[in-house]
Amino acid sequence: MKPQAAWALGVIAFASIILAVAAAGGSAPPYPSGSSASNAPPTQNVTAPPVALRQVDGGVSYYAKFRAGLPAEESFFPIGVWLESVLDKGNVTMDAEAGINTYVELTANSNVQLIRDSGMFALPAFPHDAAAGYTLSDEVDMWAGPGDAPWTGKYPGEGSICSPDGTPCGYTIQRDRRASAPKGTMVYANYGKGVTFWESDTEAAKFVRGLQDVVSADNYWFTDPNICGKGEGGAIADYTRDLNPQECRLAANYGWTIDRLRELQDPTAMIPVWAFVENGHPSGDVEGTKTITGPELRAAVWSSLIHGARGIIYFNHNFGGPCVTQHVIRDCGKDIVPTLRTVNKQITKLAPVLNAPFLDGATTATGPVDLSTKMYDHTAYIFAGATKPAGGQATFTLKCGGSSAVVIDENRTIPILDGHFTDTFQDGNAVHLYRIEGGGNCGF
Repeated sequence: MKPQAAWALGVIAFASIILAVAAAGGSAPPYPSGSSASNAPPTQNVTAPPVALRQVDGGVSYYAKFRAGLPAEESFFPIGVWLESVLDKGNVTMDAEAGINTYVELTANSNVQLIRDSGMFALPAFPHDAAAGYTLSDEVDMWAGPGDAPWTGKYPGEGSICSPDGTPCGYTIQRDRRASAPKGTMVYANYGKGVTFWESDTEAAKFVRGLQDVVSADNYWFTDPNICGKGEGGAIADYTRDLNPQECRLAANYGWTIDRLRELQDPTAMIPVWAFVENGHPSGDVEGTKTITGPELRAAVWSSLIHGARGIIYFNHNFGGPCVTQHVIRDCGKDIVPTLRTVNKQITKLAPVLNAPFLDGATTATGPVDLSTKMYDHTAYIFAGATKPAGGQATFTLKCGGSSAVVIDENRTIPILDGHFTDTFQDGNAVHLYRIEGGGNCGF
């Protein structure tokens, strides 16, 4: 997307959702439960999978492949904002204080060199020597469609996009945009409801595979007025019905989006998936819209991380609500920034763990939770988030043992007895992060 057209295109793309719902279709993806999660009681006579280490998608040193790219260090985890303007040092300082380290897409008048000189990173949609990457057209799956027709070079609102008019040319647009990226630069692209809901697996996979080096999709489960519909979030129910609010307005669905993108990839050539989370009120003031709350934001972020997201991007614009702005962090600080800052600080502190391998098969749970187990410095970590609106109690079974589970940033420790411990998840936004003491590493 052209940076100067992005703000208006956000409104255009949102409006196109309503029109496209009627044409929604394609094969429905399964609703995965997470690579290490189990919400069902143990089944008898079933052999448990072996415990195994699994590297994060792309590997921990993935970003080292690219020219002047993001740090390929275990202590770095991308935390970005979408389509910001950076005009002076004050802009960078305010964003950095909120825990931001990456700008994904930028307005055309932004100072990319200032971003680099400030120790932060930029992925603009235009070439720049100080950039750490290059962003392709946003949500092209929605406004150009899955196809190889010629591209006219125009964007929504500028005239016919594909030639002949009405034929899909989304693949062409991304290929042409990638060809304009500086050689050796990391290329990123974000997609929308075409890839996640409306297109067949084959059509969607052609966007996800081979066109970019890092990918994301923006499904705003807490605030989108249309996402609960049969042709959108109804994918969770095999497109048979609308979702009720309890099923739809759920943090665990952000993990579903990550799983959808991971499943569309070539399993032999996995690339990092970044998560998109709204930090405000991304839809206009129409029926069914709201502003995300702090607990919802934290839970959405951690659901994404539990399911393997390798970066977080905040949609930093408000089209409705009490603080309409393109700069939520800078202009609406009293509302969401305290929570956002705390979440980002926690992510940064745990970056070495998030970048470490998964320890698949090491932990199972009975109860309403998704979970993942990570292995860092011979220590196991379990990240768990609720999957039901009312939360509930979950019992964790640790194949690798351990003496206690230290609940990170909660000032409490739970004893592990005979390889089990139990904890309570207060509601659908509950997240608990555990460090396993006294073993638990299965020899890794």
